[in-house]
Amino acid sequence: MQPFHLAFVVDDLEAARRFYGETLGCPEGRSAPTWVDFDLFGHQIVAHLHDGPRAADVTNPVDAHDVPVPHFGVVLRWDAFAMFAERLVAKGVEFVIEPTVRFEGEVGEQATMFFRDPAGNALEFKAFRDPSQLFAT
Repeated sequence: MQPFHLAFVVDDLEAARRFYGETLGCPEGRSAPTWVDFDLFGHQIVAHLHDGPRAADVTNPVDAHDVPVPHFGVVLRWDAFAMFAERLVAKGVEFVIEPTVRFEGEVGEQATMFFRDPAGNALEFKAFRDPSQLFAT
């Protein structure tokens, strides 16, 4: 699978460096005074500094949770999800949706968690018990 690239807005690059680098454990790549590259599980994400208006918080109901939209993240292996969730709990990350299993016993059963970065961007990390069900209907 090819890595994806995602650029997103932050209002404080140093806070982004601490959160993505120290809390999430993302190695830092290239940077300039107005942006920083991070390696998010092999994918390139770029935090761009901007202090203007932000999109309003929007949620969508999914399996009894109000899921923040937009959001981004990575689909991990089941065991990697558990280890990553433990890391985030130990770092004191405040969850929008705590690590949980969604659609238990159904097609698409998945572990998921949502949280926000210091700029308010929503992130979701998930894992499928059966990875072949990623796009199952």
